[in-house]
Amino acid sequence: MRKHIQIYIFILTGFLIIHTIELKSQPVQGTIRYLRTQNWAKMMASVDYISKQQRDRMMYMWGTRSEWKTFTLLHFNATESKYENSEEEAEPGNEGWSDRKETFFMQCNFKDNTLYNGITLLGKTYLIHDSIVPPAWKILNDMKEVAGHICMNASWTDTLRKQNILLWFALDMPVSTGPDRFIGLPGVILEVDINNGALLMIADKIDLKPLTTELDVPQKVKGRKIDMAEYTRLLEKQIRERKAAEEPWFWGINY
Repeated sequence: MRKHIQIYIFILTGFLIIHTIELKSQPVQGTIRYLRTQNWAKMMASVDYISKQQRDRMMYMWGTRSEWKTFTLLHFNATESKYENSEEEAEPGNEGWSDRKETFFMQCNFKDNTLYNGITLLGKTYLIHDSIVPPAWKILNDMKEVAGHICMNASWTDTLRKQNILLWFALDMPVSTGPDRFIGLPGVILEVDINNGALLMIADKIDLKPLTTELDVPQKVKGRKIDMAEYTRLLEKQIRERKAAEEPWFWGINY
């Protein structure tokens, strides 16, 4: 019996080695679709400078619906990635959802260490060109499966937005990319949880295949060209003004 177990372990080990070699010999590329879920109740609960009474009043004005779901897309290969909104509806009745009508994309060139980010802030479009500076991730020890891939978790605290971020990156897709501004880990990020479910981005469809034009730079986008430092100053100003007015800081901003 013991001999049979040893043979089984030997065969399994050999299979894993061959599988790892195949993954490394075949560059990973393709498109990942994320289901993006915003929970307004949890987003409001994290705004600690507004009274509970005022938060409840705002929630009442918005109606009984507290969650909004949309799809986003991440196109990537070994050296580039582009994250953008999807035209596909995630749920019926999204006519009032405005994010898809606003400019938003995040393009990264890992070979040159540059990013190109188009984003709408308070109705104005900005085109951010700068170097890639990933968050200071803390890699943790937990593992779980996301969309059929074994993932490890990592965390980071965004002190400007007061967001606690927990995410999961795939061990078998060694590209340092992910949705939105979440990049810089040794694997593609497949799940992001901000403030305990206030915002969730979870990969629900992964299509690994050669890309054609998906990574092309948007050519017809117009906006003010700035760097990341200036965008951060604009964001700080917006948050400061919203706090003074006792309003949620994320109104008019991509959470």
